[in-house]
Amino acid sequence: MTLPNHFELLAEDGAARTGRLATPHGVVRTPAFMPVGTAGAMKGIHWRDVREAGSDIVLGNTYHLMLRPGAERIHALGGLQRFTAWGGPMLTDSGGFQVMSLAQLRKVSEAGVTFRSHIDGAKLDLTPERAIEVQRLFGSDIAMQLDECVRLPAEPAEIARAMRLSLRWAERCRRAFDGAAEGYMLFGIVQGGDDAALRGESSRALTDIGFHGYAIGGLAVGEPQAVMLKMIEATVPHLPAERPRYLMGVGTPEDIVEAVACGIDMFDCVLPTRNGRHGLAYTRFGPINLRNARHADDPRPLDVESDWPATRTYARAYLHHLVKAGEPLGAMLLSEINVAYYQDLMAGLRAAIAANRFEAYCAGLREGWTRGDIPPR
Repeated sequence: MTLPNHFELLAEDGAARTGRLATPHGVVRTPAFMPVGTAGAMKGIHWRDVREAGSDIVLGNTYHLMLRPGAERIHALGGLQRFTAWGGPMLTDSGGFQVMSLAQLRKVSEAGVTFRSHIDGAKLDLTPERAIEVQRLFGSDIAMQLDECVRLPAEPAEIARAMRLSLRWAERCRRAFDGAAEGYMLFGIVQGGDDAALRGESSRALTDIGFHGYAIGGLAVGEPQAVMLKMIEATVPHLPAERPRYLMGVGTPEDIVEAVACGIDMFDCVLPTRNGRHGLAYTRFGPINLRNARHADDPRPLDVESDWPATRTYARAYLHHLVKAGEPLGAMLLSEINVAYYQDLMAGLRAAIAANRFEAYCAGLREGWTRGDIPPR
C-alpha cells in the first residue's frame, strides 16, 4: 500500500531543493535543520529561543525518553509536544544510534536489541514493533524505523549484515506503523556504510517497502567528509524524488551546504548546542573559539550585522570571560547564537534555491568562512 505524501517540492536549483513538509503540528520548510532535544529539552537554550531563531521542527531521542520519564507516562501527559510545551513538529529517532554507542551494554539479534539502561542497569528489549509503539505513544510527527548503525571503518561483511538486518526490521516497522493517525509519518533509514553498492541495495529495498520519507543513516560516524559525500551521491538517485530526504546526524555548516547541493532536505546535529557549551560560536566568519586569550580584550560583538540580538550585543571579551569562568550564561548565550546561525543558514539556502542562485550563495558562504574574522588592531 502506497503511503500518502505530505511533501511538496517548491523549487530546484541543480540537485538542491526547497519544499514544504506538512505535519500534524505545523509546516516544516526545507532544507530544514532540526536542533536536538535529546531528553525532551535543549541543553543550554530555552524552547522560546529555539522557536524565535526560526526552527520549524526539533528532534527527540527515543532511547533516552523511553528510559526517563517513559513512553507511557509521556502519552498520559498529552504527548511530547504538550509535555515539553514545544507544540511544534517533532521527529524522534528510533534508538538505533544508541544501539551502536552502547556496545558494552547491548546484544543485537534478529528479534531486536536487548540492552541495559545506563541509568539503573535494568534489562530492556527494543524490538522494531516496540520502537514504533514508543514513538506513537510520544505522538511524534515523524517516527524513524529501528536500524543498526555500524561505526566506520568496519569490515564489509559486518556492514552488509547490519544493513540487511535493518531492512528486515524496516519491514516490521512498516507493518507496525499501519493504522497510525492521519498525517503522522514513518521514515525508512538507508544503511550500507561506505559501500556504494550496499547503499543502493538498501535504498531500492526501502523504496519497495514504502515510507513517507527516507533517511540516510550510518554517516558522520568516523569517515572523512569526502566519503560521506560520495555515499550521499551514491544513494540519492535511488530515492523517490517526491519524498523528503533526511541526512541523520549531520553536521557542520560546511557539511550541510555540501549535502544540500546533493539533494538533501533535512538535517539534525548536536553541534550547535554542544559546541556552544564548550565556547565555540558559529558565525559567517567561520567558527570562533571564545576560549582563546585573544578575545579577552576585544570589545566587538561576534557579528554586528547579525539579526540575532545576542550575536550583535555581547562583547567577545564578555563571552570569553563567561566561558573561562564556567558561568552557565556563557553556554546559554553561545547555544542560542549557534542555533540562530544554523537557522539563518537554512533560511538563506532556501531563499537562494528559490531564486535560482544557490551556487552563488554557497560561494559567498565559503568565501566568508575562508576569509575568517579580522581581528582588531
